[in-house]
Amino acid sequence: MKNLEEIIKSLPPELHQEVENFVACLIKQGGKKNKRKLKLDWSGALRDLRDKYTSVELQHKVLEWRIGDEIQP
Repeated sequence: MKNLEEIIKSLPPELHQEVENFVACLIKQGGKKNKRKLKLDWSGALRDLRDKYTSVELQHKVLEWRIGDEIQP
């Protein structure tokens, strides 16, 4: 397997700047990851609807809302 330097050298010259920009972006991020804990404060928010709708019906409705948002300008 080639090392990173060999791989970069094998790229066409016009991609070298793109690789450099990508690496600079990675360095800027510093390997930071989102380490916040997931909030579950929404848990049970639709409890009153559980006898009226199934979880699958609610998933389909959410999907409709998301797709509708993408279609509208």
